[in-house]
Amino acid sequence: MKIEKDRVVRFHYTVAEQGQEALESSKEREPLAILIGHGNIIPGLEKAMEGREAGDSFAVDVAAADAYGERRDGLTQRVPKKHFGAQRLEPGMQVVLNTNFGPRAVTIEKVGMSVVDVDLNHPMAGKNLHFDVEIVDVREAKPEEVEHGHVHGDGGHDH
Repeated sequence: MKIEKDRVVRFHYTVAEQGQEALESSKEREPLAILIGHGNIIPGLEKAMEGREAGDSFAVDVAAADAYGERRDGLTQRVPKKHFGAQRLEPGMQVVLNTNFGPRAVTIEKVGMSVVDVDLNHPMAGKNLHFDVEIVDVREAKPEEVEHGHVHGDGGHDH
């Protein structure tokens, strides 16, 4: 069965910044399960999967614009220190900050006495990525998965 919109794909991946050592791999855990055509993964990787089948392995380079986007200068914010709890903060650290729009990964730029300057760009923004992918299986999505926009059950989300 070929990968196309409204199909569930389970796959293993290894990702690295182009020309660098691997940053993350799913090889030692369960494969990632996603619903194609619903924005569950970065656009460049989803596009590279289209038309492939279970058992396929491939490598793909994804430009920053098709991954986590380009870095945007000036995308910083000053946040009261109390929002970070008792964490010991240092410049360069990546932490998750709870916002009105849900959790967001931020990078600490400067720590003051009562405020913290954070960079709101995704930590992988502006980076060209290299993926090694192995398609484990492909199946039709269930109607409720399509309705909810994500995979349920094995490797997906349980309600």
